[in-house]
Amino acid sequence: MQEERYFLEGPRSRLRELFFLIQIVIEFVRGFRTLHFVPPCIAIFGSARVLPGSRFYETARKMGSGVAGLGFAVMTGGGPGIMEAASRGAKEAGGTAIGCNIRLPHEQKPNPWLDKYLNCRFFFVRKVLMFKYSYGFIIMPGGIGTLDEFYEALTLIQTKKILDFPIVLMGKDYWDPVTDMMGTMLKENMISSTDLNYIMVTDDPDEALQHMREFALMKYNVKRKKIYRKFVFLGE
Repeated sequence: MQEERYFLEGPRSRLRELFFLIQIVIEFVRGFRTLHFVPPCIAIFGSARVLPGSRFYETARKMGSGVAGLGFAVMTGGGPGIMEAASRGAKEAGGTAIGCNIRLPHEQKPNPWLDKYLNCRFFFVRKVLMFKYSYGFIIMPGGIGTLDEFYEALTLIQTKKILDFPIVLMGKDYWDPVTDMMGTMLKENMISSTDLNYIMVTDDPDEALQHMREFALMKYNVKRKKIYRKFVFLGE
């Protein structure tokens, strides 16, 4: 963590910059190797602070179960709270739960419901991996990190870096300030209505899952039909 802070404080020696770059490449390679053969995923984001038995926890658990029912693996940040609930729901429904955990000063441990997980050191590596292997996002109530993932998805959609990418915001009351802000952006011509084409805001898990069924399944069926063979000599 200290090395990452130094990196973000401006130029350093060429040797240290090179060493840091090598660390990043190694983490990407490790991520690609870990996740190459996972099933197609839908990512579920939300707060790590949500407690078991709470309203948001149980909704996330139901969403995880529903995503598994669609034939997708559930991809989360791998930690507690919403992430645990979604992973648990997937496993209880007989599905697959994948976690991209992040190493933090106050360690975020992987939750016990994961079939496969990767511990990431760098936030941006983690974010790239979660986008790379997901075909849609379900955004549960969360904090700053959850907003970061949501706006990153919107930016990639707006700039056409990803296409036909469905996003569901679960919890109308919770996300009202965000949707109001997007309405203001639209009114002031800061964004286009097409930027919001694939976003749904709802309180209904069945409606959210139908949105994923319609767009994520379509995206997977059109874009990702190739099946990659495993090679024994690579330890796969």
